[in-house]
Amino acid sequence: MNVSPQMPEVPRIPQAPQYPPHAAQPSYLPHPYPEPVPVPGPVPEPVAAPVPAPVAARAVRTERQGPVLRIELDSPATGNAVTSAMLDELLVVLAVPDPGVRVIVLSGAGRDFCLGGDRDELFGSLDEDPTGGGIRSYGDRARRVCDALTNSSAVTVARVQGRATGAGFALALACDLRVGADNTVFRLPELALGLPVAWGGLLPRLLHEVGAARVREIILTSRPVGAVEAGELAILQRVVPERELDAAVEEWIRPVTRRPEAALRVTKTLIASHAAATRLADASVLDSELMASVLAAAHYTRGLAAQPPGH
Repeated sequence: MNVSPQMPEVPRIPQAPQYPPHAAQPSYLPHPYPEPVPVPGPVPEPVAAPVPAPVAARAVRTERQGPVLRIELDSPATGNAVTSAMLDELLVVLAVPDPGVRVIVLSGAGRDFCLGGDRDELFGSLDEDPTGGGIRSYGDRARRVCDALTNSSAVTVARVQGRATGAGFALALACDLRVGADNTVFRLPELALGLPVAWGGLLPRLLHEVGAARVREIILTSRPVGAVEAGELAILQRVVPERELDAAVEEWIRPVTRRPEAALRVTKTLIASHAAATRLADASVLDSELMASVLAAAHYTRGLAAQPPGH
């Protein structure tokens, strides 16, 4: 008799109890669709807030008091050296005159009125443009600033203390009235530095105010001119102790601001016209060209000297 092999009994797997849809599933039962475990990704780098560009410090400070405009060269750490930025700021103030201003007072912050042009900037511009284009632009702006001071319908007053060198000398001389402290020293060191006296039309103004013989000696020797001598030469019209500078300026301001506006403007124009008529020619229009040519030639010569032999 054939006996069918007996199939082994398969153990029964207990089924999870079913719960109605509204009933909560016990926490011990596995979720039918387990949530995937998130894989940690790279942490994004924090985005830094944009840093605002630094605001350039102003080199000129102005203050308006009624009919009086005070302009201060405000870079005492450099001795108020005249940079292109400073000239631009002066032109903004002076190029478009305010008819309500009757007096302009020009001063310098710190110990010195102005130590001249910024030579580092001038020589640096030659590295960018060996032909002297940057120096021509600088020189043209310097002349415009000095002409604006001289030709202003307002009376311009220079308040000078300490050293007034080169460009500082020119800025002071461009003003109608000049009062200096007893520690004031004027100097034109250009020739000793290998430069022409060609900044802002200084030379014709100085020749007219002082005279050719004295100017020749001051320029050729590059010697300093103290306050007392400056008064004798009319470079300064008044010399006072430094603590009395502001009072001396006020003594000039008070009567000028009381003069009839139209008469004051016409009188200034007449004085400027007669002064210009005494100059047969004003070669200072070539100041920027002269400065650029001399410095460019010197820069080229230094470059040749620095080359190794055989080049």
